[in-house]
Amino acid sequence: MATQSAQWDEGKAAKRSGATDSDNPYEAGSQQSADWLSGFTFDEPEQNVDRPEPGEG
Repeated sequence: MATQSAQWDEGKAAKRSGATDSDNPYEAGSQQSADWLSGFTFDEPEQNVDRPEPGEG
């Protein structure tokens, strides 16, 4: 299992405190921003964007 970064932990804590994903303090496109967002969305189901869900479209 990979070790989470400090930014991942910050993102997770931010979500739990009621922040939104636009509260990400890191520069868009940076690894820190990606890690923060990964922590922020850790408990959300993975979205499938390459094909519609069964019963849709």
